[in-house]
Amino acid sequence: MKKEIQTAPPYWETRFPAEWERQSGVQLTWPHAGTDWSHMLEEVEACFVNIAREIARRERLLIVTPHPESVEKRIAGEVDLRRVSFLKCPTNDTWARDHGAITLLSGEHALLLDFKFNGWGLKFPSDKDNLVSRRCVEAAGLQGAYLNRQGFVLEGGSIESDGQGTLLTTSECLLSPNRNGQMSRQEIEDYLCRELHARRILWLDHGYLAGDDTDSHIDTLARFCPADTLAYVACSDPTDEHHEALQRMKAQLETFVTLQGKPYRLLPLPLPAPIREEGERLPATYANFLIINGAVLFPTYRQPHNDEQARRQLQLAFPDREVVGFDCTPLIKQHGSLHCVTMQYPTGVIPGPQP
Repeated sequence: MKKEIQTAPPYWETRFPAEWERQSGVQLTWPHAGTDWSHMLEEVEACFVNIAREIARRERLLIVTPHPESVEKRIAGEVDLRRVSFLKCPTNDTWARDHGAITLLSGEHALLLDFKFNGWGLKFPSDKDNLVSRRCVEAAGLQGAYLNRQGFVLEGGSIESDGQGTLLTTSECLLSPNRNGQMSRQEIEDYLCRELHARRILWLDHGYLAGDDTDSHIDTLARFCPADTLAYVACSDPTDEHHEALQRMKAQLETFVTLQGKPYRLLPLPLPAPIREEGERLPATYANFLIINGAVLFPTYRQPHNDEQARRQLQLAFPDREVVGFDCTPLIKQHGSLHCVTMQYPTGVIPGPQP
């Protein structure tokens, strides 16, 4: 009898889902007095409460904090606690996007990839945050197959997935010498395609935001949206310091095509008017939005005209979702925004009853 040959499944059966696919919940790593937020803790906690409230209206929320009892007391009456889980865990800071697990789907199974977080290229302490994903899995706060990938530095804010095998990133960040400087661009591309089951990588070589600590994370500049759409930060003011770099970024985006060879639909997002702290321009961006079940949450910056323009553009990108904005000016004072402080997880990863 002839032996049947078993062939491996196509590599794209394991995939990196797009953010707009169905989610089980979102992780928030809560600010506390031992973080850089200590001098403005009340102000930033009010912002975190707004984020928590909107997420818990639609899906589960996992709050990582060294002080779960005090956080629960803080949000009681403002956030639906029936949809909130707490994980007691020491933390350096609050940037869940960059220390959270990156989730792949293999059929109905979740693979939780735990890459090394080194404080955006050794800029800030990260020893506690680098252990958060492992501790979440060990405590069953996250469910799935845990894959240790601590030999490679990678932050969630540095990559975008369309769910079909295309990754979008920036060469400024991924080629930073203090991340994986021992590897060439081709070696990094080969590694990411293998580990994240990508079919290709689109590299943005232009674009930056003043005051950005991340070396140009993609989630501050350009984002995948449904229907082959790319939302990106645009600057039409030739006197602005970002004008030339963002114009070059736009020109490069115009050369990108889908896997089917068609140009992307490009939707410009306004560049916020300068926000400064002690004379330094802060990296405010409307590209730092979060997609959740049934809604898109986006940051506003107390700039009514620009805030509304951003809302309208995001509504074009997500016509079937509610687009909700709220003030994230407190977050930008520590050089991040809404997407930076959150990490979404696909269905089945965060346990507990769903809305």
